[in-house]
Amino acid sequence: MNIFATPLSGLFLIQPKIFSDERGYFLETFKQTTFEKAIGPVSFVQENESKSSFGVLRGLHYQKPPFTQSKLVRCIQGSILDVVVDLRSSSPTYQQTFSVILDSEKKNQLFVPRGFAHGFVVLSDSAIFAYKVDNPYSPQHEAGIRYDDPELLIDWMLSKSDLKLSAKDQFLPFLSETQIPEFR
Repeated sequence: MNIFATPLSGLFLIQPKIFSDERGYFLETFKQTTFEKAIGPVSFVQENESKSSFGVLRGLHYQKPPFTQSKLVRCIQGSILDVVVDLRSSSPTYQQTFSVILDSEKKNQLFVPRGFAHGFVVLSDSAIFAYKVDNPYSPQHEAGIRYDDPELLIDWMLSKSDLKLSAKDQFLPFLSETQIPEFR
């Protein structure tokens, strides 16, 4: 497993080693000792999976303290554009964005630390997306930022007419309208 730092502080790309032969393939998607040596301690408590069709955009979501979450995300089937925003006011990369295509062929993953907003859009006909989190989901601590925030200038790689959002995600506030909590 190769782990690479990204331009955003604390955000890491993970490329597992894939062992393939005529029977199929094998890979490690997570190994605690390798992960902690490169990134630091984390204790995942929940794993989630979603299936979405082409153009479905989920995000940009985050959890407020004390239910902030680190995430280890991957695309099991299909292809997605994964997008994060650093919301940690003490970070040198505060309000900067990062995006990467995660897909079932490369089997790459992204570790998203606490204090980031996260979202993705499906680029393939459909996609199965999975993520581990280190704090349970709390509906009362859920928050988000609009996907088309003019301050963030995120290129979602699809035309606006192709995007499919939930009613909730369509009306999330812009960054300028949001009181971002202190993340530690």
